[in-house]
Amino acid sequence: MASVKTVFYCSECGYESPKWLGKCPGCEHWNTFTEEVMKKEAKQNRYSSVVTNSKPKKMSDIEVGKEIRFITGYRELDRVLGNGAVIGSVNLVGGDPGIGKSTLLLQMCLNIQKNFKILYCSAEESVEQIKLRANRLKDGNENIFLSSNTNIDGLIADAQTLKPNVVIVDSIQTVYAEDISSAPGSVSQVRECTLKMTRFAKENNITVFIVGHVTKEGMIAGPKVLEHMVDCVLQFEGERYSNFRIIRAVKNRYGSTDEIGVFEMTDRGLLEVGNPSQVFLEGRPKNVSGTIVICTMEGTRPILAEIQGLTAHSAYAAPRRMTTGLDFNRASMIMAVLEKKAGFNLSSSDIYLNITGGIKVMEPAADLGICLAVASNIKNHPVGDDTVAFGEMGLTGEIRNVSFVEKRVNEAFKLGFKRCIIPYSTNSESLSLEGMEIIRVKNILEAFGAVF
Repeated sequence: MASVKTVFYCSECGYESPKWLGKCPGCEHWNTFTEEVMKKEAKQNRYSSVVTNSKPKKMSDIEVGKEIRFITGYRELDRVLGNGAVIGSVNLVGGDPGIGKSTLLLQMCLNIQKNFKILYCSAEESVEQIKLRANRLKDGNENIFLSSNTNIDGLIADAQTLKPNVVIVDSIQTVYAEDISSAPGSVSQVRECTLKMTRFAKENNITVFIVGHVTKEGMIAGPKVLEHMVDCVLQFEGERYSNFRIIRAVKNRYGSTDEIGVFEMTDRGLLEVGNPSQVFLEGRPKNVSGTIVICTMEGTRPILAEIQGLTAHSAYAAPRRMTTGLDFNRASMIMAVLEKKAGFNLSSSDIYLNITGGIKVMEPAADLGICLAVASNIKNHPVGDDTVAFGEMGLTGEIRNVSFVEKRVNEAFKLGFKRCIIPYSTNSESLSLEGMEIIRVKNILEAFGAVF
């Protein structure tokens, strides 16, 4: 009879301890240990290696070919995955409840090439519910097999019998392994189920998509090791009251981690947004102070977004600073530079900064746009509806160069903008576009002089 033992796992990093600890030695988080009861059994076969020949080989003697990919049916999703999903890869999709993770994967199954066999396992919905949702979306691949099996070993046995090309597990927190006595969703269950699915995918060259829940902090629930075990981690984002959804790769072993895909949630499911810049600028007010358009890079894609700045007299001793879609610490630094180098008195003003459309901009190229939006609101002077600005700002007020200047300028030109304020140190020589005025500035004072 198998003996029973009690262990404690860190919910953040999966660190195992025989007793409860207040602070995790692995990740140094406090109060993250949870107690789990496990049956002590022989484990020699549980963690068998995927690679059959484990002897060391010389790198120059190893022959490899280019990874084989297939098209998912969504250009935006293919862009994030790196021009398609890699056969034999394990992909983790995370996001808030109701954001559209299951809808995205179901639509991918419906749009995928007809000769692909797909096993869609949902431990959260019945097969009848999945069929009803699929009927609302569209007709698609007839080779989709549905299952509501919550046992990971039973799921793998079904896949071995069916021999599908793609397996969807929705979600990893609701399936369980019989050899682990803890409840589904616990650290040990999530880790063991993911390990089994990863081993199965690599041994059989099957592409697996795993849906993962997120915590209230926005992190994927379960141990952090879950993200290390998979090949690609996709984060599905979006404002609760906005129709737009953004999917980005947090980790990707087969492609870039900077690309994003933009979707719109409708009554027909998720629709691709081919031109995000035009969508994010819809409804932009005309001839209004405190607003300017910037150009940010998401991977290789330039996207135009609107920055809005608002200043108001503070009724408190410590004025408020609030940002939506921007890095709060960097915005606070820019306010300090404006007060020191440009002579603005901001110590008694509340300042609010917002990126419209629900997009998040964290790159330094938005610095110049933040400066101009705040200054425009203070002076009550519009920047100009046909003006785009981008550039990184230093602590001395200088405007530094950014990457992909030519792509940013061309994107602004395609959408009809006439003026572009860029850093003076830009080396690109092919920026002369007919009908586009290029203004190079060295510091924020020169930028203010060019606009106001």
